[in-house]
Amino acid sequence: MNVRDVVPRDAIPSIDEPAFAETYDGDPDDEAIVIDFEGAPARAYPLGILHYHEIVNDEVAGRPIAVTWCPLCASAVVYDRTVDGRALEFGVSESDTSGGSKDSLVLSFGVSGKLADDDLVLYDRETDSEWKQSLGECIAGEFEGRALTVLPASVTTVERFRRDHRGGGVLVPPGGRSEASGDGPEMAPIEYDAAPYERYFAGDGFGLAAHRGDGSREWGRDDLAPKEIVLGIERDGTALGVPRSRVVGADADRENARGPEDEATDDATTESGVVTVTIGDLPIVVFATPDGMAAFESPGYAFTSTDDPHAFDGDGTRWNGATGESTDGRNLARVPTRRLFAFAWQDDHGPEAFYGE
Repeated sequence: MNVRDVVPRDAIPSIDEPAFAETYDGDPDDEAIVIDFEGAPARAYPLGILHYHEIVNDEVAGRPIAVTWCPLCASAVVYDRTVDGRALEFGVSESDTSGGSKDSLVLSFGVSGKLADDDLVLYDRETDSEWKQSLGECIAGEFEGRALTVLPASVTTVERFRRDHRGGGVLVPPGGRSEASGDGPEMAPIEYDAAPYERYFAGDGFGLAAHRGDGSREWGRDDLAPKEIVLGIERDGTALGVPRSRVVGADADRENARGPEDEATDDATTESGVVTVTIGDLPIVVFATPDGMAAFESPGYAFTSTDDPHAFDGDGTRWNGATGESTDGRNLARVPTRRLFAFAWQDDHGPEAFYGE
């Protein structure tokens, strides 16, 4: 792991007192990290805001969370901020003490100014430990070797969020100054519509050097692009990255195999897809829609694409590929995932840790 200092600590300021509104002044097609925990309205954290802050320390439904974003890796991960004592599992009630001691420490995270393999390094203000964002693992300090708990989240557009979560809140830009606004390590006033990573996302290169226009890291494979979007899933010590192209391609193959009499549409085969994988002992269904990817515990149904690229048929009803909700009132259980570029997943887990290898 290559760890290096890039900018001063907190030159990219975290958001520690987030505010939310039902309105959003940006482009409705802007992407956002979305959480939808039981007991609280859904929340969206637009990436156009996170470019300048990278971390939001928040609390939702009584759970301290860190919404984290690394623009270089396109890595969107939501973590539980509780460590020490019992490692909280999503869905376990606070009254359940079977997991061990409830004496736990809630961390508050900031941007260290370091990169580990081109990925954001967080630091916690309580112990000064450092954490690799894409892994959630402490790489230096008191908690070295410990890992944060990943929580269920997704990345979709603000417009789709509004359709699926009426009454949900969208993060309000706090303003201020950030290193991401300037041309060097100095902080500058934030202009949220400036799109500081637009050229990087559109280019072929990857990593800090590509962002700064100084070249690119090498990529030794041609079956996946280094900036292919991957949904990373871990369970029982097994890690599997599911590339978007392989979900869409697998579904296209199935549609094509049915023949023209089945009237498969172009939208269903080119914009959406579904695959089922088993990680550890858990079957997981992964949906790809035009607005993002999502993973849920598989109920054992055979899902197929429809004429609506946002929806899938299964067990006699239609399912929303972003939320896992069916038209007859059922809900699939969302699986904790990491959304990131292929090169970042490979940095963390190796070249064989992809679906379809």
